[in-house]
Amino acid sequence: MTIRLRAPRRLAAVATASALALSLAACGGTTKDSASGDGDAKGGGNATANPNAPLKKGLKLAFLPKQVNNPYETIVDNAGIAAAKEFEGEAKEVGPSDASASSQVSYINTLIQQRHDAILIAANDANAVCGPLKQAMSKNIKIVAYDSDTNPECRDVFINQASSEEIGRSEVKLLSEQIGGKGEIAILSATANATNQNTWIKFMQDELKKPEHSGLKLVKVAYGDDDDQKSFQQTQGLLQAYPNLKGIISPTTVGIAAAARYISGSKYKGKVALTGLGTPDQMRKFVKDGTVKEFELWDPKNLGYLASYAAAALSSGQITGAQGEKFKAGKLGERSIGANGEVILGPPTVFDSKNIDQYHF
Repeated sequence: MTIRLRAPRRLAAVATASALALSLAACGGTTKDSASGDGDAKGGGNATANPNAPLKKGLKLAFLPKQVNNPYETIVDNAGIAAAKEFEGEAKEVGPSDASASSQVSYINTLIQQRHDAILIAANDANAVCGPLKQAMSKNIKIVAYDSDTNPECRDVFINQASSEEIGRSEVKLLSEQIGGKGEIAILSATANATNQNTWIKFMQDELKKPEHSGLKLVKVAYGDDDDQKSFQQTQGLLQAYPNLKGIISPTTVGIAAAARYISGSKYKGKVALTGLGTPDQMRKFVKDGTVKEFELWDPKNLGYLASYAAAALSSGQITGAQGEKFKAGKLGERSIGANGEVILGPPTVFDSKNIDQYHF
């Protein structure tokens, strides 16, 4: 099966992406290696990694997504739960039904009381969950952020689905190509506090400053709160408020599917371009009916799989989360930890009518 990755001309340089993206998300927080007191906060003290340590059996992992009824998050978490069985661990998914800033806090507190070995979290808000996560770390519970980061000092590693810079810049380039580089555009995001969304949007805004995108004008960043109906209504509102709108970027699987559903049944079909981040299964019909030409995503199953193995490596002492450490992630092979404890899954794949039937997730 051939996977078409973005051509080099459509990729931004990513050499500095990890550090820049996380500095945006961290709001000035200290990094894992820069604060002398950080080890105490994590409960690890002067712990050193033993890359030859075997993975412990019977590890208890808990996935805490942004919301449990999010189809994308479900795919990620189920893959991580399945991966835990490979190293004889136990994993489960718990979480809120809404994606509000504080909705995850009570679940973290409960998981601390249950003495899990690791908590894996897709943070709705980088700051709201920080205090409870630090409390967990002080009790030697390992913290793996995935999909959407928390502040770096509040977790051990962050499993990033792709370079944040690459995602943000490529979304602008993809839409620009579809509308001929000219016109008003809008962004339909998830929640206003989502770390990943805000980081991607910052890179989108920076990309729009380049001379080659001078014909594009960002008129609005709207928020659908990762709620299907609200995202649907926000799409309707954008198109009514901006009659000259030429394109929408929705870097959220809930948002892009809702936007596609509205556009496909409206007079805007074929006139307003839509791209963003979605799963092939939810977007297939919209690609085939011409509502959406191209969109992109990474494999969410691999994201959950990698996060699960990272949690196991942390809990077994193979890694501490320091830059330069390496661990084996099952079928995904050896992975390295970069700056600020970031592990990158890989580049996104572009889906269109030619390849979408090759993917089922």
